[in-house]
Amino acid sequence: MAPNTVVVTLEKPENISLIEMKDSNRFEEKQKGSSPKQFTWLLLLKAHRILAFVPWLANNLPTVFGSVKKRIATSDPSEEDPRYKGRLYIFIKAFLAVSIVALLVEVFAYFNEWELINPTVEVQNLVQWCYVAWLNFRVDYIAPVIVSLSKFCILLFMIQSLDRFVQCLGCFWIKFKRLKPIAEDEDYDVEDGSSFPMVLVQIPMCNEKEVYEQSIAAACELDWPKDRFLIQVLDDSDDELLQHLIRDEVTSWKEKGVNIIYRHRFIRTGYKAGNLKSAMSCDYVKDYEFVAILDADFTPNPDFLKLTIPHFKGNPELGLVQARWSFVNKDENLLTRLQNINLCFHFEVEQQVNGLFLNFFGFNGTAGVWRIKALEDSGGWLERTTVEDMDIAVRAHLNGWKFIYLNNVKVLCELPESYEAYKKQQHRWHSGPMQLFRLCLPAIVTSKISAWKKANLIFLFFLLRKLILPFYSFTLFCIILPLTMFIPEAELPAWVICYVPIVMSIVNILPSPKSFPFLMPYLLFENTMSVTKFNAMISGLFQLGSSYEWVVTKKTGRSSESDLVSLAERESKTANEEKIQRRLSESGLEMLGKINEQNEVKVAAAVVGPPAMKAKKKKNRLYRSELALAFLLLTAAARSLLSAQGIHFYYLLFQGLSFLVVGLDLIGEQVS
Repeated sequence: MAPNTVVVTLEKPENISLIEMKDSNRFEEKQKGSSPKQFTWLLLLKAHRILAFVPWLANNLPTVFGSVKKRIATSDPSEEDPRYKGRLYIFIKAFLAVSIVALLVEVFAYFNEWELINPTVEVQNLVQWCYVAWLNFRVDYIAPVIVSLSKFCILLFMIQSLDRFVQCLGCFWIKFKRLKPIAEDEDYDVEDGSSFPMVLVQIPMCNEKEVYEQSIAAACELDWPKDRFLIQVLDDSDDELLQHLIRDEVTSWKEKGVNIIYRHRFIRTGYKAGNLKSAMSCDYVKDYEFVAILDADFTPNPDFLKLTIPHFKGNPELGLVQARWSFVNKDENLLTRLQNINLCFHFEVEQQVNGLFLNFFGFNGTAGVWRIKALEDSGGWLERTTVEDMDIAVRAHLNGWKFIYLNNVKVLCELPESYEAYKKQQHRWHSGPMQLFRLCLPAIVTSKISAWKKANLIFLFFLLRKLILPFYSFTLFCIILPLTMFIPEAELPAWVICYVPIVMSIVNILPSPKSFPFLMPYLLFENTMSVTKFNAMISGLFQLGSSYEWVVTKKTGRSSESDLVSLAERESKTANEEKIQRRLSESGLEMLGKINEQNEVKVAAAVVGPPAMKAKKKKNRLYRSELALAFLLLTAAARSLLSAQGIHFYYLLFQGLSFLVVGLDLIGEQVS
């Protein structure tokens, strides 16, 4: 048989029993030869797709630029909240102006090849001499300062990254060992209502016209003996029509046998803390052992109390049981998806790890049950900050009370869908803790808790997670990085601006694995929000005026839409008929008439009234701090091209575009 022969034996040979093929290497060579051809066709196919994308881009770019131009033309500089464009905005504008001038100088020097000049070579003119002098001054005096500052920020960055990594290891250990708080097995006697403890349910609200019905209905549907809990609807609304509607809703549930009362304050002092403090001062509160707090957009399941209250049994040192938030509109737009990533990490990792290993975490302000004695021993609700929930949690911890976090008990709520609402929320969430830190530091130092708990409160809870994070995020990635493009001697390493942030973003996104496609937008958006968080942190730390302001986060009523089916299943047909009759009652018709009359007045004022009386149309805003930073980063990106810094250029380019999108309010809910 020939040496290059292949023998193939068939299972059912008929006329053929042997196939010989001489020179079998010919087939292999042919197959190898076809690979480059297939690869060429693949490249041509991809090129065709790219070329097909060009006409689509050409058709849509004018539309986008037209929308941006229209938005800039119709924007009013006075519309933006002054707290977001103070001294920091002036600093960013000055930095931008200097960067543009520096870019022009560097471009001029680049085309004249001054960067390649040997210091020993004699300069040719005065301009060249000035540039060489600037290079020497930059190397000797400016670069060392920038290097020292960048090393300090990198150190803070690595410490904070290590803290998050350790928390993730703790969460992994919890999942691996299946650790979770367990309540006592003894159940309450359903036939004996007196075996159930007395529970007070509080619903603080202020101008919550979109969600008041759903919150009241969810509280009234809680599975608990009707004579063993009382619902307080704590209304701070300044709209008289809305007050009547909420009171009417409370009355309707009261007629169904629900133990519910309506309380309204004429003066909204102390915001939410003042509202809760006023409610706790009622004489009948002494008859209750626990208080459940549910904000207006939170709709708990009927078994909420039965899943939380039993944990207090046999645990007299337990002061708080906190449930997890679940978001009904997390997939509404890009902004809500990015918020969901952050909050999933907060609840899945931070709250769960701190609750299980430290018995302490920051109270989230809602979806939690307090032992009333713990509130009283800790001094009750105080009106000294805008983060009253964190304030009471810290004081309760200093008094020896323990907390439990239930990751498996979820309460539906909604996320801010517009950037304006989200920015105001984040300003309060980051200015309040610094304001509280100034007030609580003496009490923490002089408290009787262990040195480890004091260190945890001061260095981890406040400094590392509330102060250091926004400080290094803004300083390192929004100030030092673009500055190093004009001072190459202080260049940041690639692992600082790329590899470590990507790894930490992956760590943050692990609790919400479905969000992995949004990894890069999340990384860019977190750095974009650093300007707001840094500004808020400075405001709270130095007690500036904006740190004392409370703006109610706008609600859309998404959670009420999701609850329509379940609410219909829970309500009987008779109850529905009663509700319809109530809506058609004389008081309901009277209220409807008032609303229609008010709408007619608004329409008339918009049509024929003077400009001052015209109805103000809602529209998207421009955020000048973000826009200034966008142009600053893009200017630095242009400078990085002269130095052929690939990774720096791409980061600055995409981060600058991210600031541009946010500054033009193109993220989140859009208003035509």
